[in-house]
Amino acid sequence: MDTLTLTRPDDCHLHLRDGPALAAVLADSARRFARAVVMPNLRPPVTTVAAALAYGERIRAALPTGADFTPLLTLYLTEATPASELRAAKAAGLVGVKLYPAGATTHSDAGVHRLEAIHPQLDVMQDIDLPLLVHGEVTDPKVDVFDREAVFIERHLAPLVARFPALRVVLEHVTTREGVEFVRAARPGVAASITPQHLSLNRGALFEGGLRPHHYCLPVLKREEHRAAVLAAAISGDPRFFLGTDSAPHAQTAKESACGCAGIYSAHGGIELYAEAFDAAGALDKLDAFASRHGADFYGLPRNTGTLMLRREPVPVPDSLPFGDQRLVPLRAGGQLAWQVVA
Repeated sequence: MDTLTLTRPDDCHLHLRDGPALAAVLADSARRFARAVVMPNLRPPVTTVAAALAYGERIRAALPTGADFTPLLTLYLTEATPASELRAAKAAGLVGVKLYPAGATTHSDAGVHRLEAIHPQLDVMQDIDLPLLVHGEVTDPKVDVFDREAVFIERHLAPLVARFPALRVVLEHVTTREGVEFVRAARPGVAASITPQHLSLNRGALFEGGLRPHHYCLPVLKREEHRAAVLAAAISGDPRFFLGTDSAPHAQTAKESACGCAGIYSAHGGIELYAEAFDAAGALDKLDAFASRHGADFYGLPRNTGTLMLRREPVPVPDSLPFGDQRLVPLRAGGQLAWQVVA
């Protein structure tokens, strides 16, 4: 199969940043995806409906002429988020509320310190059917960084899912065998998004020929057994797993520093990288559902009606891309993608 036609896909986990950075990266996602669940961890974070709607307007204003792309907006959950804001978010069409454990990842310092403190908010979200989108890692310094997802599930996510039986929950960017098994065994209403890097790379990629800062993301890449489990989930046809790139742009200088930022920019190959992984696994026939149906169905959105055509043809990836007044190093920089978008 040298060409592949998909229903136009959705990206269920995307970082677009703001200002000049937003303008630099938005076209990559808009060319490939009809919609994207846009993360609210700006600085300052998007903690109010008014801020979310204003951010949505900035995204739409930055779209290339003729682009057909809809940002699906989210709210940043804090221990002080009032019930009125959650109800307003539902009424305004926001698709979810993002839980960042404080200190877990980029711009998460305003996040939640104690999950017990947000039980009142989760009660409200359960009542109004507003999904919870979870960055599932503990921040306990005693827990090894490679174990933080599994420990979060055991300590926090499993009890939360049991305590709020009608709350829809997404374990964002699942990275471990334990995470996959948890979602598969969970009650209805629990799902997970999967990134291209966690499909294709294990933790050895962090050290290939030296330290590779542009392969550093959170959750961090894991052992090969975990990568294999995540890939198996993606190609299984199970509707609880769906595409979410977690494309997260950072300036090259912020990545290549004494304390480099976590995040991998993949929007330039936001569907092509998945096609590679599914193709290598002999599962191209499962990509349309994973990319274009499962996420829409979970969020209660109509499935897209347009199409996207890919061709199996190598395309070079630049060493870097413009990023405002700086540069951005994309995933596979200096290499190539095996597929390209043609229509």
